[in-house]
Amino acid sequence: MRPAWAKAVDCGVLAALLVIGVLGFGPAFGGSGYLVAGVGGIVLGLALGVAGALLRWNGIVLTAVALGVYLVFGGPLAAPGTTILGVVPTLDTLRTLVLGLVFSWKDVLTLVTPVGQFDSVLVVPFVSALVTSVVAVSLALRLRPSRAAWALVPAAALLVTGIAFGTREAAFPAVLGLVFVGLALCWAAWRRQDARAWAARETAVGGADGSAPPAGNGTSARRTRLAAAAGMVVAALAAGFVAGGLLVPATAREVLRDHIEPPLDLHDYASPLVGFRSVVRDQGDESLFEVTGLPDGARIRLATLDGYDGTVYDVAGDGSNGSGQFVRVSSDIANDAEGERTTLEVSITGLDGVWLPDAGQLDSLEFTDGRVEQLEGALHYNAATGTALDTAGLAEGDSYTLETVLPPVFNDEQLSSRAVSSVTLPRASGVPDDIGALAAEYVADAETPVQQVRNIAAGLAADGFFSHGLEGEAVSRAGHGAERIASLVGAEQMVGDDEQYAVTMALMVRSLGMPARVVMGFYPSQYAAAGESLEITGDDVHAWVEVPFDGAGWVAFDPTPPEDQVPLDEAPQPKSDPKAQVLQPPPPPQEPAELPPDIRTEDTAQDEVEEEGFDYLPVFLAAGGVLGLLIVVFGPLVVIALVKLAQRRRRRRAPRAADRVSGGWDEIVDRAGDLGSRTPAGATRRDDARQLSAAYPTAGLVAVAERADGTVFGPGEPTAAEVEQYWTEVDAAVRSMTRSTRWWRRIAARWSVRSLARRSRERRQAARARRAAARTARTGDDQ
Repeated sequence: MRPAWAKAVDCGVLAALLVIGVLGFGPAFGGSGYLVAGVGGIVLGLALGVAGALLRWNGIVLTAVALGVYLVFGGPLAAPGTTILGVVPTLDTLRTLVLGLVFSWKDVLTLVTPVGQFDSVLVVPFVSALVTSVVAVSLALRLRPSRAAWALVPAAALLVTGIAFGTREAAFPAVLGLVFVGLALCWAAWRRQDARAWAARETAVGGADGSAPPAGNGTSARRTRLAAAAGMVVAALAAGFVAGGLLVPATAREVLRDHIEPPLDLHDYASPLVGFRSVVRDQGDESLFEVTGLPDGARIRLATLDGYDGTVYDVAGDGSNGSGQFVRVSSDIANDAEGERTTLEVSITGLDGVWLPDAGQLDSLEFTDGRVEQLEGALHYNAATGTALDTAGLAEGDSYTLETVLPPVFNDEQLSSRAVSSVTLPRASGVPDDIGALAAEYVADAETPVQQVRNIAAGLAADGFFSHGLEGEAVSRAGHGAERIASLVGAEQMVGDDEQYAVTMALMVRSLGMPARVVMGFYPSQYAAAGESLEITGDDVHAWVEVPFDGAGWVAFDPTPPEDQVPLDEAPQPKSDPKAQVLQPPPPPQEPAELPPDIRTEDTAQDEVEEEGFDYLPVFLAAGGVLGLLIVVFGPLVVIALVKLAQRRRRRRAPRAADRVSGGWDEIVDRAGDLGSRTPAGATRRDDARQLSAAYPTAGLVAVAERADGTVFGPGEPTAAEVEQYWTEVDAAVRSMTRSTRWWRRIAARWSVRSLARRSRERRQAARARRAAARTARTGDDQ
């Protein structure tokens, strides 16, 4: 038997290898939360593996105990936000842990890195470390010394899992792999040599004192050769990693998250530009939200629109270069933008919908009040457009703090030497025919790209007139479909607001072959002093156009005429003149534009939405998860108990009375084996009884064995009464054996599979013996 210090070395080396594996999650998670969860799982797994080896738990018992440890300690380590004071688990903790076993893996792959401590993602490193450490330590302590290297397989699996769930970062995983391989080879070489040394000690004649024989020069030479071989392997791997890192670009490397498509479908959410006029009309004087920390001149983005289909300018988010992609994010957001870093605090007062007001390129977005947990679990972000979306929807009382980078502002002189960036946007369709001609007219002889774009913006602002189409204003229809834009540019006087002019300019710029997008957002006419809160109302909503320039990013342009630039000849008479109101001709009827099912304007008839009742889906998911875990854990226990019961019934109801008696003794031997007392194969009943009597002196096993031999080998068949009496003695002996052992041994024996495995081997051996006898008989017949 190996000494305790050697086993401690095994546990220490495996713990180090497992910690290396946990570090593989670092690039994807960031921070230290994943490390706490992973190392905590390793410590618990080591303790379970050692306890299982000492107490000789079988796989079923060890799995059940591991599940209990996961549910008890998983809260503080993997879901600290759901516990009381970070320690005491709650029902929400149990729900998070149960559902996290199934859903956390996909969450890690669909979140923008670093995923931090978002929702239940810490379940991934915690449960991975817990399971692999239990398996690794169990294999190292239970397998024969020559097979101990199998313990490296679960440790390597943890390292591969961490790298696969990580990012395309190559240097850090390469370093981890080198350290892992070097340490694993050294430990495997030591275990191999250690196994040989202790095998020699056991067979050595002079090893009666329990000490190992001296290794000698041959042993030292073998260890030197093993160490040198391990060093050469590590050196070769290092060279391969360095060469691979230099020759293979990062884009050629693949991780699991490259093959996972985020589940967000933008077709479920209407373009916010469709509701532009309703915000002005219904919430013009109402507070939408309050923001603190907004610098002078900065704009608040609600949504970036980059796809036009002739009906609506929408948020594409299809994964193309310019549109980016909406993915779930935690509070921390990867961002390498340069500019002015600032902190904004936003409190929602009247704004609703899924689009979150933000600015610049986000470093972080943390909900601070309101429905914090619900909003955190539904937050999505498009890094390419800087647009944030929360599928839970905003409501009064919600608030959040965002760390952001505001891009620098460039003037036309600085942009005159810069070309328009090559950005691929979704193809625009349904563009009115007059757009290209009017764009060429506005551009005229402008030479630089910025002057061409500026001429279009200035031309629309100078030639157009402003009107929201509200009461007391000039007629101006809402909408920005192809028919509405065609009527705007084809009229004798262009009349509209930000919605129409921004769309018109974006389509004009795109007709010249330059990328452009529409941004809907907010900026006030007057900014608040530093440190003061700024109230944003419906009157502050705007839409503008952005065009990308090399080295400057997306630059904003405003094509909307000033609000005081109204068409005088179409201005309505004062409301006190009834004649003017009667004689005012109504606008000519227009063919309504066909809208897709998911697009609704304020004029679209909508059925009143009934309030939904209680959402039972989370309850069903939690109940299903708990039921699934119960089936996974306790299902095998039930199967084992049923198999043992069926085997007992077969023995007790065997066709021959003598076989029923023999089956009774087999029942005693099996129960003893489950309790940890094994008997040699092929021994007689009396030999088995004498061996077992040393462990169970009060069970009277020798007398039971003698009665079995006398009944089986005696003259005649035993009667039914004699068989029942014998089984009564068998049951009494089994009870006495069980009571003489400790409680945990009795529990483990109830679901032990040792006896079933032994009988299965015996049946296979008997079958092979019969086949061999049959072959021998056939050979004899042939001769």
